[in-house]
Amino acid sequence: MSHPIDVVVTGLGATTPLGGDAPTTWAAALAGESGARPFEHDWAAQYGLPVEFAATIKVKPEDVLPRPELKRMDPSAQYAVIAAREAWADAGTPEVDGLRLGAVVSSGIGGIWTTLDGWDTLREKGARRILPMTVPMLMPNSPSAYVSLEFGAKAGAHALVSACASGAEAIGYGVEMIRSGRADVVIAGGTEATIHPMPIAAFAASRTLSLRNDDPTGASRPYDVDRDGFVIGEGAGVVVLESAAHAAARGARVYARIAGVGLSADGYHITSPEPSGDGQVRAMNAALEESGIAAREVVHVNAHATSTVVGDLIEARSIRGVLGDDADHVALSATKSMTGHLLGGAGALETIFTVLALHDRQAPPTINVENPDPELVLDLVRDKPRELPTGEIAAINNSFGFGGHNVALVVTSA
Repeated sequence: MSHPIDVVVTGLGATTPLGGDAPTTWAAALAGESGARPFEHDWAAQYGLPVEFAATIKVKPEDVLPRPELKRMDPSAQYAVIAAREAWADAGTPEVDGLRLGAVVSSGIGGIWTTLDGWDTLREKGARRILPMTVPMLMPNSPSAYVSLEFGAKAGAHALVSACASGAEAIGYGVEMIRSGRADVVIAGGTEATIHPMPIAAFAASRTLSLRNDDPTGASRPYDVDRDGFVIGEGAGVVVLESAAHAAARGARVYARIAGVGLSADGYHITSPEPSGDGQVRAMNAALEESGIAAREVVHVNAHATSTVVGDLIEARSIRGVLGDDADHVALSATKSMTGHLLGGAGALETIFTVLALHDRQAPPTINVENPDPELVLDLVRDKPRELPTGEIAAINNSFGFGGHNVALVVTSA
């Protein structure tokens, strides 16, 4: 059953491997561009990394932020603040009492650049050379705290950490803050800045990264029979959420509605998804039930689909299990094929993609799928966008994370 308080999206902001803002990122996604590129540094040779590429940020923070801000924030917070400022401006800079404004900005890993740089400084130069701002920069709640400080958000500043589901869960929590009456407006999203040799070596050791060094732009290929792992990415996605009543009172433009939030846990394995997809099914069903949306009303799914051998098909079967025969008319998109996997930022960016897909009536493409897996039981949008129906329509955005975290958001057209 739908909730009596409608929560709508009035602002969008992003900085990603495809662009320095949300419109540029969306245009590049619709054009089927890839954000994967070789490392700027000679890390592979220096450290023996088996991976030589990543989906790095398109517009560097130093080209956007003044030097004093750069010095006091880890890149994960820099990305979040850039995206939040854009989202706030896009929402029309709402006039809202700080006591009625919340911030929920998550990261799956936190300030790892600061942590590892601090350790290098300690080993090489001693304790006196450690920066006084090191702890505020490395803590996982730093992006949320800086967004709260930026806009005077006093209803609460939160940083849920659920690995690759963090960004979507942050948006879900923002929805709950509004529904519970704690806030009228919430700035919510996710961010990640982990393209550093140590995390890349660690992910490579877990055998989850693609090793297509000779073809970075073609490496992320969800649902292709030759997929061999994900491409690590970085960046942030942030949305401004409002109660529908608050948005209407100020005459705000509304992109879409976040109609349902579904959460579950697998309770199965620290990295592998539960093979039957039961947790994913429960999350999607919970989101649909909360939204009051029937399966036949869902026309689009932005899949988690990281391009791993096992995970892609588990999710596909889960989507089919939830939607049944109605899945036949659903346009499935796997946008990590273009952006790479932004880890804690992925769910937030993909929520923005889902919102814009409904707003613009275009499902973004999935690129690099040359030989679709014969076990894929869904209609994949390949290579070019697909027009979505007119009228009131709904979509699902899935985000799943290490540890068995499952988040599904149901988005409906405005």
